[in-house]
Amino acid sequence: MTTPAGIANYDGPGDDEQFTKVIANSPAPVQDLARAVRDLVYDVLPETVEVVWPHQGTVGWGTGPRKLSEHFAYLLPFRGHVTFGFFYGAELPDPSGLFGGPSANKGPMRSVRIATLDDVTRPALRELVSASTGHRVPPPRSRDSQTAHRR
Repeated sequence: MTTPAGIANYDGPGDDEQFTKVIANSPAPVQDLARAVRDLVYDVLPETVEVVWPHQGTVGWGTGPRKLSEHFAYLLPFRGHVTFGFFYGAELPDPSGLFGGPSANKGPMRSVRIATLDDVTRPALRELVSASTGHRVPPPRSRDSQTAHRR
């Protein structure tokens, strides 16, 4: 039996089994950072669909399961931090400069390095998440609609 490339979670933050598996090999402080970022995403958009890619060791969040058309953010755990990325970050307002100013990367993706729990609680980060949830992604479906959609 093969494992699907991405495992979608339509059930919200209470279903953290696959998420926990992805961060399990990270140091405890990095696991805490990853959970805090996840909590922030679900706090801003409770209807978020989470997709875990076990082979990549990454997590994506969106209004549906499709990475490039429905996802707004992603997370990559590292040894001492997590990278919290935004698929269309270059197009989002970033007056606080969390993305670090102009990037040599000409594509739309941008990311923020999260090294402390204080990094997650910055109001500017919440504003980026909020802006990303409605930028270039369809509106979220209700939980009931998501359940019916995947049948």
